[in-house]
Amino acid sequence: MSEIKTIGVYTSGGDAPGMNAAVRAVVRTAIYKGLKVKGIKRGYEGMISNDIIDLDRQSVANIIQRGGTFLKTARSMAFMTSEGREKANENLQSQQIDALVCIGGNGSYTGANIFNQEYGMPCIGIPGTIDNDLYGTDYTIGYDTAINTALDSIDRIRDTAHSHERVFIVEVMGRDSGFIALDVAIAGGAEGALIPEDLADWDKVITHFNRPNRRKKSFSIIVVAEGDEQGGALILEKRLTELYPDLKIRSTILGHVQRGGSPSARDRILASRLGSEAVKALLDGQKSVTVGIVSDKVVHTPFDLAIAGKKSVDPALIELAEILAI
Repeated sequence: MSEIKTIGVYTSGGDAPGMNAAVRAVVRTAIYKGLKVKGIKRGYEGMISNDIIDLDRQSVANIIQRGGTFLKTARSMAFMTSEGREKANENLQSQQIDALVCIGGNGSYTGANIFNQEYGMPCIGIPGTIDNDLYGTDYTIGYDTAINTALDSIDRIRDTAHSHERVFIVEVMGRDSGFIALDVAIAGGAEGALIPEDLADWDKVITHFNRPNRRKKSFSIIVVAEGDEQGGALILEKRLTELYPDLKIRSTILGHVQRGGSPSARDRILASRLGSEAVKALLDGQKSVTVGIVSDKVVHTPFDLAIAGKKSVDPALIELAEILAI
C-alpha cells in the first residue's frame, strides 16, 4: 500500500450528536501523526461536486460541544451509480486524498465498501447514528445524547399525564431497532415498551391494562419505537381508545428533536476515541473496516460483517422493563 499523506473525512446519512467531536479527533490525530486532512462536505454528494476543504487545528476549534455536523451531511443517489463514483474518485485524486474516514451508519458503510472495491481507496468507518443499531460496537456516537433527550421529554410529559390523569403513548426514533425505546422506557419508569425485537409487546400492554390487581394509578406512559410492527403512536392511540374508551389517551411523537442538541460527555469521549483510532487504523494498514468499542476495548470489524451483522437488544432488558411495569 502506498504511504498515506492526506486523509479525507466526511459525515454521511443522518446527523448525530458527537459527529463534530469525531471529526475534531480525526483532524488533530492526523496532524499529530504528520498527515494532512481535508473535509468533504455533504458526504458522498461533496465527493461528486468536489466540495472539499482543507482542515487544520483551528478548523475544528470550538466544535466539540456542537450538535449536528459542521461538514454537513446528505444522502446521495448519484453515488449509487457507477458514473457518480467515478466522478467522486476523480475529485479525490485531484485533491491528492489517499484514504478516507467515513462517519455514519449502515448506508454510509455500504457506499465506502463499494468504493474501496472499485477504486482501492482505503476507508475506515466510524459508527455515527443515534439508533445504536450498528454491528461491531456496543454504542454508537449520538445514542447516549438521544436517549437523554428523549428521557427529558418523557419526564416532562409525565407531569402532564399525572395532572390530567391520562395515558400517553410516546413515539421515539430508532428506525428498525428498539434500543432507544427500551432504554428510555426503563429509565423513564414507563408501563410499557413496544419495540421491533419483542413480538409479544402488544400483548404485554394489554395484560397491563387488564390486570385485576393493577396499581391504582391514574396515568401511564407507553413508549413505542418508530419501527415497531404494531405501528406508531397515532395508530396505537386509536387502537387503545377503541379497547378502553374510558381512558384518556394521548400520543406524542418526539421526532427529530432527538437528533439535535449538544452531545453528552459520554458521546464526546466515545467520538474522540473512535476518531483517533480511525486514523491509527489507517496508518496500521487497515482498510474497509469500522472501529468500535466492545467491552471497553477497541475492535475492528470488516465492512461486510458490520453491514450484514445483526445487533439486537439484550433480552434481559426486555424482561426488566416488563418486571418494573407492574
